Amino acid sequence: MGVKLYYKIDGSGLLADDEFWDEDVKRDSPPFLKSVLHEAEFRPGIVTLDGHADDWNDIDGFEFSLLPALDPDDDKEYKGGKMTVKALHDGKDLFFLLQVDGDYAYAKGNNNKCPSVALMFPIGDHATYHNMGGCKEGTNSCTSKTCKGHEVDMMHFSIGNAIPGRLYGGNLIDNRDGNGGDRFGHLVDLYAWNPHCRYIDGIGPSGNDSSAQNNWKGAWWHTIFTDHSGFVEEDSPYGSDGQKGTYLFEFSRPLRTMDRLQQDAQFTISGSSKMAVAFWYPVDGNPWHGSGHFSINCDWIPLDISPGSSMLPPGGSGDVGGAIALLFSVVSLCISVFVGYRVARPKGIPFTPVGTTMENL
Repeated sequence: MGVKLYYKIDGSGLLADDEFWDEDVKRDSPPFLKSVLHEAEFRPGIVTLDGHADDWNDIDGFEFSLLPALDPDDDKEYKGGKMTVKALHDGKDLFFLLQVDGDYAYAKGNNNKCPSVALMFPIGDHATYHNMGGCKEGTNSCTSKTCKGHEVDMMHFSIGNAIPGRLYGGNLIDNRDGNGGDRFGHLVDLYAWNPHCRYIDGIGPSGNDSSAQNNWKGAWWHTIFTDHSGFVEEDSPYGSDGQKGTYLFEFSRPLRTMDRLQQDAQFTISGSSKMAVAFWYPVDGNPWHGSGHFSINCDWIPLDISPGSSMLPPGGSGDVGGAIALLFSVVSLCISVFVGYRVARPKGIPFTPVGTTMENL
């Protein structure tokens, strides 16, 4: 899976040619995993989008080996460790957590010497994982008509200018301009038909459309950080290179967006979709290049969006609320019966002997 390396657009709105790459995956390479079903559970109100993983402890995830996407041989596996992918939704937004073991590496302003991650989802019915949608048209002929059905939705986060724990992605300034960019932290919202025809949302070969926006938000963190009060830019590089730990990348976006240009994937509760994840890392301190990314699989990974009714945890807030409601119902019934009895009971009338009464007349 390929993505844009920098937020750089040429005069036509196309992502600059010196940064795109052609994904030509070996067709005889078997998929890493033949049968994986990833599930986004319904768990509202438990995740704070800050790059930390503590609030994900009770969420199941899948652990993947990371192999080079263009040459997925076991002996070329990412040596830093595995990637764990978790997902959930709250009925409105979809959340993802990516955990990747890796020695700390950060170079302010140099994305290629910092880790980077991307997510990709199919939009069109014919969108393939290979060749980023699979449209056969070239740069000068790909349009929403000639490549209809091959659309893929992508999110790419390069952290070279992103402060750990701070939120990036959709913001008022870029969304006001009607595109999927992020001038502050390069967490960008993209779409593509193939590696040669890849654009920031709202920008395309037929012109720009001001109705687009960046629907993603996200943050990153590394487990070597001990200062949880909040970093600022002057704290860069935030840690010492080479320290062992785990990178954390946390993202969210609405299940449904206001896209009317076929540039965003749309998710439905109880529905199924597909996803792919890519990871770049400056191995041995060397800057990575666009086609040098690792992938969790050689094809799409199925993604199910679970309904809420089937995901209430045993002994959770739903059961407690039900017990409390039952208790109040029983108490109310008892009070009603007691009050009714008191009202219906005949009031006593003092008995006065007749003889005594006549004598006093």
